This record gives sequence, C-alpha cells and structure tokens, in this order.
Amino acid sequence: MPLADADRERIVDELGRDPTRAESALFENLWSEHCAYRSSLPLLSAFETEGEGVVVGPGDDAAVVALDDDTYVTFGVESHNHPSYVDPYDGAATGVGGIVRDTLSMGAYPIALADCLYFGDFDAEHSRYLLDGVVEGISDYGNSIGVPTVGGSTAFHPDYEGNPLVNVACVGLVDADRVVTADAKRPGNELVLVGNATGRDGLGGASFASEDLDEDAETEDRPAVQVGDPYTEKLLVEANEELLDRDLLVAARDLGAAGLGGASSEMIAKGRLGCEIDLERVHQREEGMNAMEILLAESQERMCYEVAPEDVDEVRDVAEKYDLGCSVIGEVTDGNRYVARFEGDVVVDAPAEFLADGAPLNDLPSEEPPEPTVDLPDVALDEAFEAVVGSPNTASKRWVYRQYDHEVGARTATGPGDDAAVLAVREANAEPRSADKSNGENRETGQGLALAAGASPNWTATAPYEGARAVAVENATNLAAKGATPLAAVDCLNGGNPEKPDVYGGFEGIVDGLADACADLDVPVVGGNVSLYNDSVAGPIPPTPTLAVLGTKSGYDAPPASSQGEGTLLLVGGHREELGGSEYLAQFDGSDTFPAVPADAPAFVETLADVADARETLAVHDVSDGGLAVALAELVTDETGVDATVPSLDALFSEAVGRAVVETEDPGAVREAFEDVAPVVELGEATAEGALDLSVDGETLAYDAAEIRERRDVLARELD
Repeated sequence: MPLADADRERIVDELGRDPTRAESALFENLWSEHCAYRSSLPLLSAFETEGEGVVVGPGDDAAVVALDDDTYVTFGVESHNHPSYVDPYDGAATGVGGIVRDTLSMGAYPIALADCLYFGDFDAEHSRYLLDGVVEGISDYGNSIGVPTVGGSTAFHPDYEGNPLVNVACVGLVDADRVVTADAKRPGNELVLVGNATGRDGLGGASFASEDLDEDAETEDRPAVQVGDPYTEKLLVEANEELLDRDLLVAARDLGAAGLGGASSEMIAKGRLGCEIDLERVHQREEGMNAMEILLAESQERMCYEVAPEDVDEVRDVAEKYDLGCSVIGEVTDGNRYVARFEGDVVVDAPAEFLADGAPLNDLPSEEPPEPTVDLPDVALDEAFEAVVGSPNTASKRWVYRQYDHEVGARTATGPGDDAAVLAVREANAEPRSADKSNGENRETGQGLALAAGASPNWTATAPYEGARAVAVENATNLAAKGATPLAAVDCLNGGNPEKPDVYGGFEGIVDGLADACADLDVPVVGGNVSLYNDSVAGPIPPTPTLAVLGTKSGYDAPPASSQGEGTLLLVGGHREELGGSEYLAQFDGSDTFPAVPADAPAFVETLADVADARETLAVHDVSDGGLAVALAELVTDETGVDATVPSLDALFSEAVGRAVVETEDPGAVREAFEDVAPVVELGEATAEGALDLSVDGETLAYDAAEIRERRDVLARELD
C-alpha cells in the first residue's frame, strides 16, 4: 500500500528531500491506520482513562493498575483480525504471542489470557474452517507457553463471513518496583535486540491490516502473516524475568506491528531522544536481507531493550543461557533524530517524533445509523425455545475452551464457561519459584482477580451506541455475579472501512456508547486497540466493541452459575420485554428497538456483587445472550434443576442487561438489598431433579438435563 500523495508531500516538506526506499516503507507502515489511529484517535478522548489505581494508562504496550502498594497487574488487548482470515492458525497464534510480549515489556509475568472470537454463520463451511484453525492456533500457542486461557467469548454473525475478528487480552502480575516502560531514558545507553532471528515473514503487516480484505487475500497476503514459535516465546518469558531480576533493563518494547522500525522509533520518540542503529548487526535467519526488510519484518518472539553499556555483556549471557539470539544494534543519542544505517549507508534519517507520531489525522464524514423498525415474529413457544437455546451464539462453548489449558499456574479458581473467570492472587510464598526467580509469579496478595470479556454483535449491529453501553454493563454484571467489583477495562474497537460514512457513524456510536457506560460505572479504560478496515467483498463487519474488564474481590470463592437445587430463584432487575438485538429475533428475522440500559447500573453492579458474596447465596447467573431462556437452561445440571414461571414469551427472550438470576436461601435479604436499586421478582425454585420445568404465559415446557445438553452442544456435535 504506497504512501498517499498528501502524506508523501508532508514527508518531503519535513525532510527537505525525497524519502529513501526504506524511509518510504517505514512511514507507510508507521502512518498506517493500524499504527497511527488516523481515523479513530479523534474519538478516543471520550474515554476516561484515569483512576485511583491507575499507574500507567494508555500509550504503552500495556496498562498497569495497582492492587495494593506492592502488587500491580498489567492489562492489555490486541487484535489479529486480517492475519486470522488469511492464515487462521498462525494469525491467531501470533496474536497470543504479541499480547504476551506486551505484558513482558512492562516487566510483568503473564498469568491469564482471554480470547474473544467472531465468525460468520456457523453453518457456513468457511466459518467452521476459520473457527477450527483459530482455536487450534490459540490453544497450541497458549498451552505451549504456559499461560492459561481463562475466559473470552465466541460469537457468530453473517457479517463476519469475509472478515473474522480475533481479539486477545492478557493479564500480568508484577511487583511495583519491577515495572518497566517503553520510553527511552538516557543517551549513551545501548539498544539490544533479544529473541528470535529476523526473517522475511510478516513484511508490511501493519499496512496490510489497514486496508480492506479482497477476494484473493488468502493467497496474495499470506507473506504479511507472521509465523509463531511458542517454545521460543516461553524461553523469552523466562529470560525477560531473569533480566528483570538482575535489574538489567532500562526500557523495553516488544516487536509487533512495523517490526524493529516500529518498536525502536516509538521507544525513542516516547523518550524525546534519538538513536543510531546499524541494521546489519541484527541477527538474521535469511541471507541477503535488505534494509527495508530488516526494519519492517514482523518476525515473532523478539524484544528491544534499552540497556546501560556496562550491563550489555550480562544481557548477552542471559540470552545465551536461554538459547536466544542477542544483537547490540545501536545506541540512544541526544536530539530527535532516528538514524539507521545499512552497510555504511544512511537509509533512514528522520525526526523520531515525526516518524512515530507525525501522521495527520483524518476528518471523516459520518452518518447516524437508522432506528430499527418493529417487526416481531409469531413463533410457537417450544420452537422458539429450542432455536434460541440451540443457537451457536448461545450454545455451550465447551468445544472451544476445552482445548485451552486454563489451570496452568494454579491460580484459576473459576474458569471458562462461567460468567467471569476468577484468579487467586495469594500471599507471597516463602520460597521463590527457583533460585534465580523471585518474581511476580510468586507475589500473591490474598484477593481474587476476576476477568470478563466480550461483545455482542447482535446488539451493536442493531443499535451501536446503546448496544455498546449494554456491552459495558454486561461485562460489569458478569464480574458482579462472581462477587467482584470492576477495577479497570481495556477495549478492542473493531470497525469496517471508516471512509464509508455509515460505517464510520456506527463506529462513532460504539466508541461513545462504551465511553459513556464505563464513565457511568466509574471504570477507567486504561488501554486498548483499534482495528478498522475490517471490510471485504462480503461487506463490513458489525461495529464490535470488545471490552475486557478486571475486577477484584476478597478471597477467591465465588457462587457458581449452576443451580444448587436448594433455594428460591429470584430475578434481580426484573422482567423486560424489549427484544431488540436478541438472539430470538436473529433466529426468526425479526426486529425491534433496543432495550435501554438501566440508569442505576452502577448501583446494580455494586449490590449484585455484595449479594453474590453473601453466605445465603447459592448461585448467581447473569441474563444476557438468549435472555432468561438461556440463563435458566444453563442453571440446570444432571443433579439439580429449575422450576420457574415467566409472564410472556417476550420476557423469556429479552436480552435487556443489568439483570441476574440469584438462587438464595434468604429471599427477603436479597429483596432488601435491592430495595432502592432494582426490582426483584420471584421466578420459582431450584430443584433436585436435573430438569427444567418452565411455565410461560400459561404454556409449559419441560426438558431434562440430557436434552438441554444435547441442544446446547451444537459446536461439539458438529465439529468433533
């Protein structure tokens, strides 16, 4: 994707000459939408990014948030959408590798992953091919490096057929005194490249991610997809820990989009310094690489470190210990010049900040999406129930998460398949993990760390602004159902071609909706990622605001999302009958206005967390995709069941957020807790029968646990 004429003129004016071939390629990638956020940056100021516990906010490789004075967590999210269409296995695998290295570059040890995946119609053969490859890539990479995948989401919508989304979040744990940032600190320090050798894979990946996919993308764009090596990444994780233990790192940046050129120029620009780099010093795995290839290759498992000169030999020793390549490629200088040489010739000489941050922003027209019409289908209750409960969108995702190791690290108290994951962050161990690693993996504080992540394309396709607000409330409710309250969030904002006014209008809607809801919930959005040009010959994707939210709670115990067979079932938040954005309407081609988000959502979340932690609470499960129909079906186990009454079909399938089913031994206490917050209605009783008995407006449905499981296991049934 060559430089636009206007960009080239701006560069020539700044440099006072025509750019070299290497400079042109570097500007093309660093000024791409993927790196420079040219169309989205004007909108992102809507997010509130500061909060009491925020240590490092947006702009670094990952955010840093304090759990207490001594223990911090890092939090980040990335997309690997285009690569996962072209090569689903390597595209998804390297997405995991990239977000893990973002965690390493902040000085943290990765402790959890969440993967949010979006595909076209499940019935389409190509969608299943992509799903199978993406899940295998995530599992092979994450399992091999020993980082548990504890949560996420999987959704299907016809508008992802030509462009799936793969969004990956990572949480890391770090001691307060071990945090590293990406800004270069001191002239005279060395720039050291550690990790895999550089090859030609991933060339032009940043610019590739900044244009629509065409019908030949799977063949023509394959060279732009990186190839991962999880075993080298695991060695890099351990080497990074030892470098931190020895206090050898001044600054760090992982090599992702735009490769070495991107990482090194961004480090220098952030520190308002300069550098001189000799590209032939970079350790390479292929002969005959030219300057542009060395600068822009996105070969994986590489880190760029700023190191004091007297520590370089020790860094080399650590790299050798872990069988990693190590190159001293240049040094930090005074001034503001980014200079790269190759075989004695200067191939790049540009102001560092202009190179990294000088891309002009786009001023694009937008159109507000139309209001949905009201067109409600007339469907028999049993037909509607079986279609919704058996839909791939609401069905069990066990086929996906059973391929992930979610217990490695021995922190997972509540794993995939529940409303949110809960990780145990315990007291510090007396003995370090090994003789030379007294690291963040062992610092434990005695509290639970909860993680929820996802989005609903049906919601935001129907109403971008209100749908995005609902996504935020839904994720916060997921945390509250486990007894946790939100701490911080990161987002991955996915949209189509922003040059189309209707597409950009929908993207504006999800940004503003997510920002407003997070502000209402008092949840700082501490980082994120933007992925635009998710457009293909099949059309644009739905505007998709993936949100990952971290929460905290005292202890690690959480009420399950399944019936315990002993208590009264209450619906906190009350019945709602609006059907807009619901799976019910998606199944039967209907439409309706989108349900309003409750005005008292913050109080609801706080109160639900308190109720979930009460001794009398036996189970809590939020109401979201598929409405009460799916929530009640998911409460049923082989040993326990549900006997419930719902007033209408609309109430059964409404996906209005800010609601949850609570099984309790003390209904009065729950009603009292929510007295001034939200309505509470009694649904019925939990039973010891292993079945769902449901009455809806005088009609009855009855399914045993085996029948429900058979309907909900559609992914496993079709893919195994």
